[in-house]
Amino acid sequence: MRDILPADKARRERVLAVIRERYLAHGFDEIETPALEEYSRLHSGMGGDNEKLAYNVLRRGLDAESIRQGAEDPAALADLGLRYDLTVPLARFFASNRGQLPGVFRAIQIGPVWRAERPQKGRYRQFVQCDIDIMGDDSSRAEAELMVASLDALDALGLDGASVRINDRRVLDWMLDAFGFAADERPGVLITIDKLDKIGADGIVAELRERGATASAVEAFDAFLRRPQTMEYNPFGERQIRKALPDNAPDDVVGHLVGIGDAVAAGRAIEGDIPLVFDPFLVRGMGYYTGTIFELAHPSVPYSLGGGGRYDGMIGRFLGQQVPAVGFSLGFERLVDLVELGTDADAQAVVLVHDADVPVAELVAHKAALIRSGSRVRLERRVKNFKALLERSAADGYTAFATVSAGAEVGSLELKPLT
Repeated sequence: MRDILPADKARRERVLAVIRERYLAHGFDEIETPALEEYSRLHSGMGGDNEKLAYNVLRRGLDAESIRQGAEDPAALADLGLRYDLTVPLARFFASNRGQLPGVFRAIQIGPVWRAERPQKGRYRQFVQCDIDIMGDDSSRAEAELMVASLDALDALGLDGASVRINDRRVLDWMLDAFGFAADERPGVLITIDKLDKIGADGIVAELRERGATASAVEAFDAFLRRPQTMEYNPFGERQIRKALPDNAPDDVVGHLVGIGDAVAAGRAIEGDIPLVFDPFLVRGMGYYTGTIFELAHPSVPYSLGGGGRYDGMIGRFLGQQVPAVGFSLGFERLVDLVELGTDADAQAVVLVHDADVPVAELVAHKAALIRSGSRVRLERRVKNFKALLERSAADGYTAFATVSAGAEVGSLELKPLT
């Protein structure tokens, strides 16, 4: 967890403002959910490995004997926990407030989440997520709206040229069945397949054998990975999808993916290449995904800048009836390091450097006059190292300064640029 200094905080808020404005423009409505959720919801088995990283909150009033008795059962000791993502809280929110929401609800959620990660570069125990979700729409329109809005947000941040890798959990299930993997071994097989881009085909096959996966299925999968392929380029569409899969892929799932591509092309007002790439080995580890899954890629970096997928089964756990849902989360902490947004050119930020003998009333009057004119104003007492004071002010986002002496007339100050 980190402290964030003023200049960094201002930068983060500018990036968030752009993302929020673009999402609002696409018809999404912002909501807010509590930092705490019930332990049972956070540990329902749908959060994947993130459930192991949850911060749990002890029940009130526990005595030493109760703690000893519950030492082997976390659920006996904790009844709440800090949210580790925004999707579980959103599902609970929708179930609790459905009567006040439209049939198809488009939500924006922006806020901190907490995971007990091992400290390392780029991984934080508290970080901000920027999510958009659509509930109540099971058509390809929902995925397309999410992708178009997210690509639009990246364009507005100056990161044009992004694309989306896309797959479908139903495709993965069908492939594993076609290769001959038993149902009970598929979760472990998917964990291994998810490492394909890191350890390659040889590493995947070796690890599957080490896991003791069905030998004939591993051989079939190995043969598929090493099948002869032409080097022809195929843009996103039915041909690209079918060439990346074993024969006889399910028509309904392929059709759903093709429909998403057509809708994204229309939403981006483009002809030719659609900014989607079908990846049959994209897995994403969250246990609640039931259909399409996707990750946001940008040519400037080797890692994803966001992702999401369809989680049609989650809301039903809270509501008692099934509601289709799909979401997209931007990796804000990664994005903010890539984006170069200047300050608002129309918003002047002024430092008033004053002598020690200037009356407080005069200082406040000078400051108030500049604020009324639309400026942001900071008062600073003159110090010996005047240059360092100005450099720090510029680093904090201030654009101009003026010196104030006792008796100066309000409105007469000479503003000078800091850069």
